Amino acid sequence: MSQFIVVNREGAEAVVEGEAGLTLMEIIRDAGFDELLAMCGGCLSCATCHVYVEGDAVAALPEIGEDEDDLLGAVESRKEGSRLSCQIPFSPEMAGLRVTIAPEQ
Repeated sequence: MSQFIVVNREGAEAVVEGEAGLTLMEIIRDAGFDELLAMCGGCLSCATCHVYVEGDAVAALPEIGEDEDDLLGAVESRKEGSRLSCQIPFSPEMAGLRVTIAPEQ
């Protein structure tokens, strides 16, 4: 398994093991980050799994889809690097990715 970094809303960092085939949302939630609400369970309907992604591994992310882009368009805290973690399947190429949990809406 590959590792990536998760930063919570208070700024504390943790290294998390990612399993290929799971989404970033599932991995972050299962690692105990309760502040990543993911209320819709990954159905692309709530934006409560909003994160900011950065680092050299960003190039390994799938492109943002139209539905994800539209949903993020309604989020006040959107900025460069904003993504919905439910829409990003983890792959080993994402090792070293840094993900910060966005503020609650």
